[in-house]
Amino acid sequence: MREIYIKSGAPREIALVEDGKLCEYLRDDSAASTEAIYAGRVERIVPGMKAAFVDIGQEKNGFLPLEERSQSAAVPKLQTGDTVLVQVKKEAQGTKGAFLTRDITLCGENVILMPLNRYVGASSRIEDEGERKALIALGKQITNGAFGLIMRNAALTATEGDIRTEVDELTCTWNSIMQTVPTAHVPSLVHQPRTQLDSLLDDYRHRGIDRIVTNDAALAKHLESIAPVTLASDELMHIARLDHQRDKALQRHVWLDSGASLVIDPCEAMTVIDVNTAKFTGKRNLDETILKTNLEACKEIARQVRLRNLGGIILIDMIDMDEEEHRHQVLDALRESFGADRVKTVIHGFTSLGLIEMTRKKSRVPLRDEWTRPCAVCRGAGREMLSKEEQHG
Repeated sequence: MREIYIKSGAPREIALVEDGKLCEYLRDDSAASTEAIYAGRVERIVPGMKAAFVDIGQEKNGFLPLEERSQSAAVPKLQTGDTVLVQVKKEAQGTKGAFLTRDITLCGENVILMPLNRYVGASSRIEDEGERKALIALGKQITNGAFGLIMRNAALTATEGDIRTEVDELTCTWNSIMQTVPTAHVPSLVHQPRTQLDSLLDDYRHRGIDRIVTNDAALAKHLESIAPVTLASDELMHIARLDHQRDKALQRHVWLDSGASLVIDPCEAMTVIDVNTAKFTGKRNLDETILKTNLEACKEIARQVRLRNLGGIILIDMIDMDEEEHRHQVLDALRESFGADRVKTVIHGFTSLGLIEMTRKKSRVPLRDEWTRPCAVCRGAGREMLSKEEQHG
């Protein structure tokens, strides 16, 4: 069962709940900039990094690679002082400015429009080769070589008419942006992205939403066509104990139902997750106990990664398994557990050290950064500073 809780306010808070467990907790802040499109000014070009630093009106200049990953995107050479149309792919975090791209994308429920690109493809979530070929053929027919298009997973259940209508709407949005740019102040925002709620609904509507709970009567009426809506009090997050589940996700330790535990440590380069048997001793032999613990951990790891919005490289230290078959079972279980994740995730397998390596696309700011700040005493190290007496004996 999938439910969405929406608490109106400044900012609006949104919770995604699957089978009674919190899987995402979002702050729908209008200041969030992912997918936003700016008219920016090139402040500095660094040839050695093959990148430019662009002023988009934020505290820190954005980082723009000079060579886009897409080989079919038409992007001219830049010089210092140029005005450039850019889109935020990753929000500014810590000491780093926003990560930018000139390969603009406009995302809808069924398709992603790429006006400066000519590539036509289908979501990697669509595994059936016949379905992929059919959607790509339709995409090529719609674009006729004029722009790029990615057919999303939701396109599988949409009609051709719905897809074409959405493409027309996104094309109109792009034309409106292009009319705004010549007279826009530089730097300035020229296109406000979808809200977190719009994005969430687009990603989960085709998968099924069983109920929406909100304290906003006007919003409830607007969402009635998507799923049954329940009006609740302003304390809906507290009554459903969703704020309690959110706060638990800010801690290092996570206890599993069996008594085993996870230890989750985000750091600058990657996130490390350690699986421990802890209080769980099992009832049979050691190999079965280890396998059962690791399989249970797979489901909770996927939920915690989604809830905490962990991105980049993630290394998982499962309890060591001697049987190769058990290792395959754990990898399969982990891939299945991440099947509900709307963010692109790739399970790469076991490393030579026996760690599971996976990557997850960075999108929003991690939950920890939204709801906590570094400790002023330990400066984020998570350890108390020794007194002068202790330091010098």
